[in-house]
Amino acid sequence: MSKLIRLIFIFLFIIAAGRESYAQVSNSLVQRQRITPAPSRDKKGVGKRLEAARDRFIGKQLDLTDEESAKFWPIYRQYQQELTAVNILKRLNNSSAATNGTEQIDKEIYYESQQVGIRKRYRDAFSKILPPEKVSKLYKSEQEFRDELIKQLSERSERAGN
Repeated sequence: MSKLIRLIFIFLFIIAAGRESYAQVSNSLVQRQRITPAPSRDKKGVGKRLEAARDRFIGKQLDLTDEESAKFWPIYRQYQQELTAVNILKRLNNSSAATNGTEQIDKEIYYESQQVGIRKRYRDAFSKILPPEKVSKLYKSEQEFRDELIKQLSERSERAGN
């Protein structure tokens, strides 16, 4: 069970590790939530490398034209920044030792609905740039990337004897 919790934590950390995402978007959200952000643990650029790998994977999967690419990537980065900010708040909510479990559950549901709202809003934005088949492939590719990341982390953990 501790392996699973550790893998989940690592996965959430990697998602939330983007320095620019964290700095630009979450600062405004953090201020509204009146919480203190955790110091950045991304000292070796792991978040940057992970973002670059994700972008390469998605770019390859979508096979974007030059025109699509020029319009898509700035919007996709905004989308990722918004999702990252909500993921950080969601993780902070889950890590706090709230005395009121109902309040913590309500916040969890709220953050999940925020994530769904972001995905819907950007689905519409992506649909203005890409054909529906590529938008569908985008969301599938993101999930494939996450699945592969979890698989590799799990394999590394097993090789390390954890």
